Amino acid sequence: MNRELAAVCHCLLIETDTDGLILVDTGLGTADVQHPDRSLGVDWVAYAQPALAPEESALRQVVRLGYAPQDVRHIVLTHLHRDHTGGLPDFPHARVHVHPDEYQAVTDSAAAHHRHSLDRFMPAHRAHDPLLTPASVDEPTEWFGFPGVARPQGLACELLLVPLPGHSAGHAGVAVPDGDGRWLLHAGDAYMYHGEIEHTPPLSHPVLDPVQQGAQTEAAARIATRDRLRALRRDHAGEVTVFSAHDPWELARLTG
Repeated sequence: MNRELAAVCHCLLIETDTDGLILVDTGLGTADVQHPDRSLGVDWVAYAQPALAPEESALRQVVRLGYAPQDVRHIVLTHLHRDHTGGLPDFPHARVHVHPDEYQAVTDSAAAHHRHSLDRFMPAHRAHDPLLTPASVDEPTEWFGFPGVARPQGLACELLLVPLPGHSAGHAGVAVPDGDGRWLLHAGDAYMYHGEIEHTPPLSHPVLDPVQQGAQTEAAARIATRDRLRALRRDHAGEVTVFSAHDPWELARLTG
């Protein structure tokens, strides 16, 4: 196994000619760093022990790249768990896109009542009343055999929300063309360790695997999603680069 590294919150910043900057997931935000117990929850902070480093926030990284926060006009989320939504208050003007199933799970009071506590859209992350928008599924659309693909509303650029069920009610990957005829797929928390899709049989991580099992909404669906992603990587490695939200080794490969 690789040497141990701290888990990450892997976000993706996309520069477009038509839609400004698009941020895929937001990680922890500046308010999370300043008031972690209040913003993230005392129990979660004690369990996850996040690195509360202001310079690692998406906001600080966007500014370091020479952009203004207002340049981030759209945020596309794989799902609404707290470690993916913490940066929303740092970009209050941005339109926030989610898969329609995830949107329904948050906005439908009956559905939200039955969700696991870890799945809640944290009050601190939505206190600014974000422009939460369900993506559109206008017609049956597949992406490399994955059905039910949705398109964020109001974007001129090509970007897709690909259902990857099991981890949350409407968990989805975000597929982005890289400009060279290939795709990047931010798979969110569909898996947490690269060994799950790079090895047969899948190789899980002894620390990350219990986290995944504790957060999932449907184990069978998550396992089926993981297996489909393994097949995607095997059969279309020349066309798609798959990465997940919390694997530090994948992040190192893509940024090294």
